[in-house]
Amino acid sequence: MHKILLTAGVFALALPMVATAGNHGDHGDEGDKALVILTSGAVQTQSMAMILSSAMQQQGTDLHILLCDAAGDLAVEGYESEEAVNTPPSNPAGQVKPEGMLKMLMGEGASVDVCAIYLPNTDATEEDLLEGVGVAAPGPMAEMMRDPAIPVFSF
Repeated sequence: MHKILLTAGVFALALPMVATAGNHGDHGDEGDKALVILTSGAVQTQSMAMILSSAMQQQGTDLHILLCDAAGDLAVEGYESEEAVNTPPSNPAGQVKPEGMLKMLMGEGASVDVCAIYLPNTDATEEDLLEGVGVAAPGPMAEMMRDPAIPVFSF
């Protein structure tokens, strides 16, 4: 809960002129929605967040993923985790990397943004982001976080 409140506070302080890059489409009101906020730089945490996000997506959830801090690196073109993780025995994938799972989720319709303060605090630019990844605008993100119909999961 503290991470959610801290994240909300950071968004409130971010410059309101930061716009969302790209159009993530109109998700309408069909089906469940979820917001996954990933900040951890730990590969196992990132991978589990992607595995759970994938399971939610397979169950019909319309996903929006927000990548902040070290997790924002997953959205940078050419980024590779130092290690792969072994999937659980129920998953035949074997070893996976979180950036590969992120790309898979995007291919299945998940919308992905980096936090508004990610780019100004790294060497990356908008041009370095994977195609389809946007930069979160604080206002719309806060609306999503406040919407009681959209659960927020933080890793």
